Amino acid sequence: MNNTVQTAWSLKGDYLESCNCKGACPCPYLGAPTEGECTALVGWHVSRGHFGDLPLDDLNVVVALLSPGPMAEGNWRVVLYLDQRGNQQQLEALGAIFGGQAGGHPAVLASLIGEVLGVEHLSILFETSKGRRHLKLGEYAGAEIKAIEGQAGAEVHIINHPLAVAPGNSLVVASSQSLRHQAYGLNFDLSERTAYYSPFSYAGP
Repeated sequence: MNNTVQTAWSLKGDYLESCNCKGACPCPYLGAPTEGECTALVGWHVSRGHFGDLPLDDLNVVVALLSPGPMAEGNWRVVLYLDQRGNQQQLEALGAIFGGQAGGHPAVLASLIGEVLGVEHLSILFETSKGRRHLKLGEYAGAEIKAIEGQAGAEVHIINHPLAVAPGNSLVVASSQSLRHQAYGLNFDLSERTAYYSPFSYAGP
């Protein structure tokens, strides 16, 4: 897309991540994954968004990733999935934003990528309900997560963590009931592992 860096944009909505770490995932605190490497799905539902005058409301984006060590050290291998309900211009805009070319916080996350294994346009379902999040990508990937219960049944939150997908928001700590991805050599099928979710808000340039 032309003039990517100069185009004003913003996105707001909900995000989730679910990974293979056991117990409390050390990655938000710049620690090493509990399993040596981290495999994860990270998903965003854009409730309101625009790229210039182009609306991006109600579209979804997912990244499947493998980090060979502490996530803050980078060298991630990733697959980027864009919601096939978007038109060509919308898909190009989302690709520019989440690929890092449009600036903002997604550019910080993209700087940690070492290799892009693929980019696909496919059906993405992102459902939210009280204490739960559900993500489904086509027929070969998805995550079902549920918030863990804290004192008196309240949510458990993490705040001010140094490695943040959604800066400025506290994370709700959750556990995966299922986490699956079978494509591009990133193959995992797990449950009862670490997960998080929160609102997000990005803007650029």
